[in-house]
Amino acid sequence: MLLPTTVIGSYPQPDWLIDRELLGARLPPRGRASELWRVGEAQLSAAQDDATLLAIRDQERAGIDIVTDGEIRRESFSNRFAVALDGLDLEQPAMIPTPGGGFNPVPRVVGPIRRNRAVEVDDLRFLRAHTDHTVKITLPGPFTLSQQVQNEAYEDEGSLALDFAAAVNDEIHDLFSAGADIVQVDEPWLQARPRQAREFAIAAIDRALAGVTGTTVLHTCFGYAHVQPDKPATGYPFLAELGGCAADQIAIEAAQPRLDLSVLAGLDGKTVIVGVLDLADPQAETPEQVAARIDRALEFVPAERLVLGPDCGMKYLTRDLAYAKLCALVAGAEIVRGRLS
Repeated sequence: MLLPTTVIGSYPQPDWLIDRELLGARLPPRGRASELWRVGEAQLSAAQDDATLLAIRDQERAGIDIVTDGEIRRESFSNRFAVALDGLDLEQPAMIPTPGGGFNPVPRVVGPIRRNRAVEVDDLRFLRAHTDHTVKITLPGPFTLSQQVQNEAYEDEGSLALDFAAAVNDEIHDLFSAGADIVQVDEPWLQARPRQAREFAIAAIDRALAGVTGTTVLHTCFGYAHVQPDKPATGYPFLAELGGCAADQIAIEAAQPRLDLSVLAGLDGKTVIVGVLDLADPQAETPEQVAARIDRALEFVPAERLVLGPDCGMKYLTRDLAYAKLCALVAGAEIVRGRLS
């Protein structure tokens, strides 16, 4: 199929499952945040299964081609995987200043980072068992993981990132063995810290993907629209470098920042997932708006190498709005496919 559609990862969690008001009032958690769940521990797993089924069915009903589990079991895109690793002190976090003048608790690295068990394999198996669509599951990337902790054990951040990468690599291999069609690695911090990214991000990303034979995606962005309402239209400070990384596909946001899509020319040879849904817009796009954004992307990426999605995860949207936007995404893609056929 030309121009397949997907989501980036997350889909809105129901109000009965998570305290969405509390979720939206804080930065995405780096450590454990069990206080966000409205359901008690004894029933939580079953409730998350039910909500995951809703996310899968919404994607299917909207006509999405490549579906995820909606990241329903996660308090943030990264902490479900991070808190399962050895080497982190989660009970006595470091308090890191935030741009708004507050503090955000982050895990302290107090020993070697090691993965001692599979973290998301059961999530992938549940997704695989409940849809016949192509399935994708997401993981936080090693560079981003290294930037979301306070390092008190490693000589330098590059070495820390490589150990995070080894843990991610083990997880990716297990995910493909369990039936994943696509595994996506999320690296939003590449844009927040481009100087450090130039020093060691590509080495860490390539270590995370070493020996992997399934289809892999590297997603990079400026952050959730809920957290980052203003995004630069001037382009990504760390994007062309990703053209040489081991990932098969590069996913970027483009709609909210009104990105100059000529930057896509620097990703020649990669399949590109282009964000054509602005998640800062409280209204669903029309199919025609989506089609116009697709047409602009096609000026720089051939249809055979283009995948369509929202800018970022849809976690902070209402379910009704997220579903309406996905319907517009699918309808816009159909308009453009009709012209190309």
